[in-house]
Amino acid sequence: MHRHIIYIINPISGTRTKKDLESFIAEETRKRGIDFDIFPSVASGDYSFLRPIISEKKTTDVVIGGGDGTINQVVSDLRKLDLNFGIIPCGSGNGLAFSAGIKKKPIDALKVIFEGKATPIDAFHVNGKFACMLCGIGFDAQVAYDFSLQKTRGLTTYVKQVVKNFFSAKPYEFEIKLPGKKIETSAYFISIANSNQFGNHFTIAPKASLDDGMLDVVILTDQNKLSLILQTLKQVAGKVKLQTGSVESEGRHVVYFQTKEVTILNKSLAPLHIDGDPTESAPRIEIGVEAGSFRLLKPGLRV
Repeated sequence: MHRHIIYIINPISGTRTKKDLESFIAEETRKRGIDFDIFPSVASGDYSFLRPIISEKKTTDVVIGGGDGTINQVVSDLRKLDLNFGIIPCGSGNGLAFSAGIKKKPIDALKVIFEGKATPIDAFHVNGKFACMLCGIGFDAQVAYDFSLQKTRGLTTYVKQVVKNFFSAKPYEFEIKLPGKKIETSAYFISIANSNQFGNHFTIAPKASLDDGMLDVVILTDQNKLSLILQTLKQVAGKVKLQTGSVESEGRHVVYFQTKEVTILNKSLAPLHIDGDPTESAPRIEIGVEAGSFRLLKPGLRV
């Protein structure tokens, strides 16, 4: 069966040396007898230069070596083409890869590329912008913004930004509009998740699935800082029940529910991130799921 793979490698994501990674990818792909090309990622997110190559070489797969932000840019630009997408996790969090069961070691990730099953998975839009796995409003978006300004990447740098922001964090005012329901609340952050985690196996939405046609919404409401830590740990551990039926926020430290769409009135103009990359915030944020948005190579037998 004909296969041509385009690898797109982000040279600055995470902390791993990418020169050695490119050599390793090339060697392993040649062993499989698969035709391929390797390109660096582009900061603009404009991958239109690849379209003639995809057409000429009848490219079957585009594989991203990078983090969630790079994956977002590549998939957003090329997902309407008839392609499978793959991931070699190289970012600081790798939330989408880990949610899909893709391991971080390049040899394990490449095995999924060569032998895995292409599966339709969901995405969603945030005020018209594409999102693969997670959108955050509030505390985690501020962390994402500060992290983007650092000279060094990786988990250690990210944790430092979390700690720094935690002590100065204040709740924001929101109004959440659902079909037939309105919720007003003060909250430290709101996460809208297609995948089940922030990254680094830190699970923020335990019931989230990449292909269930639903978004998981997690709201950490106004509370003292000690409670905020404890309630976040409970949510991560899966001890907070998913609300079904009518969604209520009164008296809850954590509000956790699923929906296909949600509108958030961002009254305090809290910061916003999409797939870990800070983006311009807005007073009104409209979010909706896009079921079966693109095909992702996941562990499983190729058919």
